[in-house]
Amino acid sequence: MRKRLIQIFAFLITSLGWLFVLCTMAMDFWRISQLGGQGGSFIIKVAWYWSNLWKDCFTDSTAVTNCRDFPVLWSVTYYVQGTRGLLMCGLAFGFFGVTLCFLGMECTYIGGGEKIKDKLLFSGAVFHFCGGVSDIAGYCLYINRVARTAFAPSIAPGVLRYDLGPPIFLGLVGAFFIMFGALLYAATVFRVIWPESKVVAVYGGGTYMAPYSRGRTYTGYYRPSRQYASYYGSGRTNSSKISKLSQTTPTKFSDRDAFV
Repeated sequence: MRKRLIQIFAFLITSLGWLFVLCTMAMDFWRISQLGGQGGSFIIKVAWYWSNLWKDCFTDSTAVTNCRDFPVLWSVTYYVQGTRGLLMCGLAFGFFGVTLCFLGMECTYIGGGEKIKDKLLFSGAVFHFCGGVSDIAGYCLYINRVARTAFAPSIAPGVLRYDLGPPIFLGLVGAFFIMFGALLYAATVFRVIWPESKVVAVYGGGTYMAPYSRGRTYTGYYRPSRQYASYYGSGRTNSSKISKLSQTTPTKFSDRDAFV
């Protein structure tokens, strides 16, 4: 029951994380810069420059917005291309992760036997984790570009210093949700896929074996079999056994022996 509840919680939190990442790709104000309006004067006009993954825009004090869509793919700035590619790769990983985890969850009745479902769930967790790492890499690439300009000691004339917008923070939260859910998935099936193996250690003449599973409580020592060794123990020796065997074995005499 606890395993099922953890898997349901992981499914919800990963789905929420992918929803956050998907929303950030369509949101505006990835970076924003404000000009004018210093000192609280209402006479000085205020203008905002902002951008997302698809366009650059300008909004004046009258709330009129003019935008310029980015041109074809090959002429877009490299960090915007990289961010797009990493986020789309993360969404592709997320699609496979959601599908595999849905089939491998204990509360679903599709996907095969218990062992197969556990393997599907673990594979989906790996896809989720890789997708979360890809998303974080995309956001960090964009943040690095904005921060380099914002904290530069001197910039060229006409270059604006931008601040980070809300989509960046929402996307980072979503990526951490995805990775946390992937770890919860993996924790529920890790011991099932890779059970505890035997631990064999040799101490002098004896060998110690740990129990195969947690259900067994007996541990002890045994001696390995020796094909050509002497017998040790409290019973009879080999010589006594051989003599006893010779007494019970009938002896056949030839005619020549009888004559002598």
